[in-house]
Amino acid sequence: MTPRLRLDIEKCYDSFELHVELEVGSEIMVLFGPSGAGKTTTLQAISGLLSPDAGEIEFDGEVFFRRSRPGDRVDLPARHRGVGYVFQGYALFPHLTALENVAFPLRGHKGRGKVEAAELLESMRLQHLAHRYPREMSGGQQQRVALARALAARPGILLLDEPFSAVDRPMRERLQRDLRRLQAELNLVVLCVTHNLEDAFGVGHRLAVVQDGRVQQVGRVDEVLRRPRDLRAAEVVGVSNVFHALVVEASADGLVLDWDGLRLEAPPQHAEVGERVPVYIRPEDIKVLYPDRRVGEALRTNRVTGTVVDHHATGSVASLRVDLSNGREVEVRFPEYTYTPLAISTGGALDLCLRRESIVLLTGPDVAVPPAAV
Repeated sequence: MTPRLRLDIEKCYDSFELHVELEVGSEIMVLFGPSGAGKTTTLQAISGLLSPDAGEIEFDGEVFFRRSRPGDRVDLPARHRGVGYVFQGYALFPHLTALENVAFPLRGHKGRGKVEAAELLESMRLQHLAHRYPREMSGGQQQRVALARALAARPGILLLDEPFSAVDRPMRERLQRDLRRLQAELNLVVLCVTHNLEDAFGVGHRLAVVQDGRVQQVGRVDEVLRRPRDLRAAEVVGVSNVFHALVVEASADGLVLDWDGLRLEAPPQHAEVGERVPVYIRPEDIKVLYPDRRVGEALRTNRVTGTVVDHHATGSVASLRVDLSNGREVEVRFPEYTYTPLAISTGGALDLCLRRESIVLLTGPDVAVPPAAV
């Protein structure tokens, strides 16, 4: 049976209002957004550490919280919700060893508590640290002990608040693999708070974009980044290459846009001629063209020229910033080995193609994008 968590909650503060609607199954749902967006408050409401002002939280038919009118109130205590919580600072008891920390939720299990705790430590490859105190462990080791402690009571829901923020890349990748494995093995509903896109990709099945106390978009991680629903979602996930363009033609065959003097074609989308629309193209969908090679049919439209103003590589991915002939700048990303025969250097000229099928019109509340050229 697939577990399911449903929440529709409201919480008002003096300068902030939270209203979150989510449905999460047996998966890792990443709550992604800037600090102060309401992500941790959402976890606290699910766990029972705070009470919403109104709404409902339900897990597999059991109501954790409900308040819709005076006199109608359910607020199950945190200890009865079956929720495991890994806090951002791990919150391990400093005076207890790793084994004692993990056994703490099992203290009512008599002689089985430490046996089960030892088994959990072994599953996290931490049995050699059983008798060490938190101060004697690295950040990654403390994180895994905190995760083992959260799982000790066999929860149906696991909540994690920035679980990878204090560990280096190799340990982060190992922890992400561990979390994916445990979620699948234990059939858990997992909500993981982060503001790091690499963590979202590394661990999440789905992504909920949260800003200003609202869920802006929910979908598979790659879908949200490839197709942000609107300008607000695009702003939260920090996408590059958002700009405004004028709709010159609109038909069943597609759109023709004027981007400050550059003519761009786009696939059919809802827009009116004369409308100035926000447009987005992923850096990975801008193709570098070899000047001496014939290009395929898909790359014959939206060809532009520019000057490389920055060129660097992160791992195996190269990133360029290119000034175009209309005075605007785009970011281009590709695997570093892709254009090896082509000499790319700062200050050099470059031919690009902004792929027609990858130009997406955005909707929703306006955000800051570069102003029109004058």
